[in-house]
Amino acid sequence: MKRFFSQSNRYLFRPTNIIMVKDKTTVIQEFNSLVNMNAQELEEWLQGSASTDAGWLKNDGSGETVGHESGRKIVGILHKNPCKSADSYDEDDISHMRKVVSYCKRHLAQEEHAKRNTDSKSYKSLKNWGHDAQKTL
Repeated sequence: MKRFFSQSNRYLFRPTNIIMVKDKTTVIQEFNSLVNMNAQELEEWLQGSASTDAGWLKNDGSGETVGHESGRKIVGILHKNPCKSADSYDEDDISHMRKVVSYCKRHLAQEEHAKRNTDSKSYKSLKNWGHDAQKTL
């Protein structure tokens, strides 16, 4: 723990290595809320050329974006557990769902124009991650 002094020379303590991790139930609820495309819709989107127009390329030389790969993983999760039963998700599913929730929340907070412009990279990128911003209007 680091110590900081206030103006009155009292010690103020601030933890420096706290990692906040959402519990499994919260991750599942937020994933099911943010991923508003079903498996078929997302599969069809990922097969189109527009889905490859946005996002960071993976470092493996495949030419695929991180978001496109994420979309494929999301499709697998949706097919594996169409009833969205919390007990049917394994740790790999939860780990990826956590990434999806984080990505979607961060980008929805930063990129308001994704809801208005379906040609924007923001809209396309969010859609790769399973969130169709047009559905939330």
